[in-house]
Amino acid sequence: MTFRWRYLTESGTDATGPDETFEDQAEAEAWVSDEWPGLLESGITKVTLLDGEAEVYTMGLEQA
Repeated sequence: MTFRWRYLTESGTDATGPDETFEDQAEAEAWVSDEWPGLLESGITKVTLLDGEAEVYTMGLEQA
């Protein structure tokens, strides 16, 4: 499957963010660990990792 991130605002509504896809979960997690400050600055406060269309987990960026 392909991994990607869904971006959310503090209220939990979808937000627009980079349209990146990744071959595996580790690659997606490495990317978000590098990019989270910019995402947070743009108003994204939570991200959900998707494996295809299935949700893997959601995390808050303020805790990253």
